Amino acid sequence: MRLFRILFHNQGKVYEIYARRVSQGEIYGFVEVADLSFEEGSTLLIDPGTERLKSELKGVQRILIPLHSVIRVDEVEKEGPAKIHEIGAQGNVTPFPSALYPPPGDRSPKT
Repeated sequence: MRLFRILFHNQGKVYEIYARRVSQGEIYGFVEVADLSFEEGSTLLIDPGTERLKSELKGVQRILIPLHSVIRVDEVEKEGPAKIHEIGAQGNVTPFPSALYPPPGDRSPKT
């Protein structure tokens, strides 16, 4: 059975998840990710990042990810741990394209 690793931006973080199905979503501009898969690691060691992601996605049957948020989709042979990566000031991942709408704030011209 095929297995995919999906990396995407969400609220200033990069999510890395594994799924069995990835396709163009029913809604234009979205990637549909279904049959999420979480690595069954040792019961002695618990990764807090993976547990946080499991609890956030508990009960989710499929995810619709905006196309501009997807960084990459890889077909892989082995499943790895699902993770949430923090993007710091030193990060080498830049979201592209930027937000369609400017963030709220002072919109007066700077001089």
